[in-house]
Order: sequence, then C-alpha cells, then structure tokens
Amino acid sequence: MEKINIKPTQNADIMKFEFSNFIAKGNNFEYKNIDETANSPLAKQLFYLPFVKSVYISGNFIGIEKYSIVEWGDVQEDVAQQIEDFVNNGGIIITEDTAAKKKLPVTIYVESTPNPAVMKFVYNKLLTKVPAEFKNIDETAASPLARELFKLPFVKEVFFDENYISITKYDVAEWEEITAETRSFIKTFIEEGNVAIDESLIQKTPEAEKQEEAYFDALDVTSQRIINILEEYVKPAVAGDGGNIAFDSYDEKEKRVKVILQGACSGCPSSTFTLKSGIENMLKDMLNDNDIQVEALNA
Repeated sequence: MEKINIKPTQNADIMKFEFSNFIAKGNNFEYKNIDETANSPLAKQLFYLPFVKSVYISGNFIGIEKYSIVEWGDVQEDVAQQIEDFVNNGGIIITEDTAAKKKLPVTIYVESTPNPAVMKFVYNKLLTKVPAEFKNIDETAASPLARELFKLPFVKEVFFDENYISITKYDVAEWEEITAETRSFIKTFIEEGNVAIDESLIQKTPEAEKQEEAYFDALDVTSQRIINILEEYVKPAVAGDGGNIAFDSYDEKEKRVKVILQGACSGCPSSTFTLKSGIENMLKDMLNDNDIQVEALNA
C-alpha cells in the first residue's frame, strides 16, 4: 500500500506529495488545466478539486499549486488521502504510450579541429555561457549529457562552450567510424528534452570562479590586461577550432603567464607552437615586454 508524504516547498502555494518510488520514469510533466491531462488520469482527477491551479509530476513526487481560496493546512491531508486511494485502487498516474515528450527541433553539425583526436559537434542553440571541461565521468555532476557520453567506450574527454561540444577520443577508434554515431547520440539526447549542462553547477567550480568579475577585479593591472587580450584576440580564434584558453596566473617576477588549454587545444600537436609563436609574441608586443613567457599547465 502506497503512503504519501507531504512536503512543503519554498513557494507557499505549492505542496509536494511524495511517493516511496519513482513515478515519472525520468520524464517531467506539467499540467496547467484539465484539458492537458490526456496522459495522466491522476492529474485529471486532481483538477476536479476547485483549488488546484496546476499539477507537476516528476521523479518520486507530485507538486500541486493551489489558488488562494484555501490554505494548504486545511486541505493537504485530504489531498494526500485522495492520491493514496487513487493509486492503491489501481489508478494510473501516467500512461506510458502517451508519456513520451515532444521532440525538440535539434540541428547538430560536425566540424573537424586541428587536433586529430578531437571532433567538434555544433548545436543550433546556446548550450552554456560558462565553458566547462570534463576529464572523466566522476566530474560530470553539472552535465548529464557528458555523463552519458563517457559511457561510450571511445570518449576520453568532453568540453562545452557556447553552442558546441568538443569530444576527445581514445586511439581505439577513428573518427570516420564513430562520428555519425556520436552526432546521433547527442541529437537524440537533446531532442528528448534532457538537460545537456547545468550552468548553475558549473559556476561552483574553481575554474568558473576565475571567470567571475570579483576575481578579475582583485587581480593586478597586468593580469587584467592579459585576460582582456586573451578574451579579445585569442579566445575567438581557438573557439573556432573547438578549444578554449583560460588564464590561470601571472608571476610578475618571472614574467610568466600560466594558462589552461581546453577542448581541442588540450593535447593538440600544434598547441606548443601556437603558444610560443602566436600568443607569447602577441603578449610581448601588446604589453611591450619582451621577457613575457607563456606556459600551458596542461600542454
């Protein structure tokens, strides 16, 4: 017999009614009125209650938003009992045949990069404003898509930036053998409405904190100038190749700039040449200091 637990939320108009097991099977469903409840007999029944404004079904709970004509304290026990009775009498929460989400229109196209181990998969919409690199599956808390990609045996690293994903492969496979499969995998994942990446979780990482204004404002003037040069002149070029360069630190005594290469730039055979002949020379010229040295922490 199912026993419903009542849990308040931060919104006083919304109450959660929790089940002992998952009821939505990985999908989320929101109903604004009774006409939208074709695939949920339970949601349809709940709308017969005059105070129910909307119903949300996800994971192991049903969230109900009420109109202000009642207080939850007066009706929540009755609602919980009604849900319990419905389920324990064999009522259907979600009908599986119509539970599939509407597919989102998704376009994914593929671009090669200067790094033969890396392929760039470009989405037709913005994925993230905060670059994020995942070296293994244990680091993928912020990206359900990256977590699923790591289950493919040839995926070594995953990098997100703006509207693209750069994937680094192991030598076990060649891109001509796996590109179509990987593109289809990403396209299907996004089409089904799954979360590709959660920016709010990325922003909690040390790497992301270095992109914050507060971090920038606390740096010395030379470091700020270096960051501005990298942002304006270097990042657009490397982004076009499926990579990213992130400022790490500047040592004023040694005149040494440390950066982090990400995506296609990481491990690229030409990255050392680019650092020395391109970026280092640019900084020497624009900072008017021939002693400047650039070093990649992960080159």
